[in-house]
Amino acid sequence: MTKTMIQTTQILLRGVALCGAAVLSLGVMAAPAMAEDYATAKSAGLIGEKIDGYVAVVGGGSAELRRVADDTNIKRKAVYSEKAQAQHVTIEEYAFATGCTLIAKTAPGEKYQAPDGTWKTRTSAPPERDARCP
Repeated sequence: MTKTMIQTTQILLRGVALCGAAVLSLGVMAAPAMAEDYATAKSAGLIGEKIDGYVAVVGGGSAELRRVADDTNIKRKAVYSEKAQAQHVTIEEYAFATGCTLIAKTAPGEKYQAPDGTWKTRTSAPPERDARCP
């Protein structure tokens, strides 16, 4: 590993420690109805967590589901931008580290993106995560 890669990994690990606060703030930022729609869609497996720190509609999905996912991602990107700047990392690096945390925190029955890009349903076992996740 190069020195830059090691430094980036160390920064990401520090970022993961702060992801808990970011994850909590993601839920607080959404309007109550939107947060309820998101929570309902996520628990039903209609929206899933992606490794890049964002969410996506799993399968077809309605325009309303896409709107919920888009709104969630807009809010997340705003948080990621602020947090990444504070930690002197890119938005993508911060989002990836947060994606690792969010996938780890999925509940049984929820969908998440596996490292190979396929959608998996969380069981009681730990989810499959990218090898770069801390």
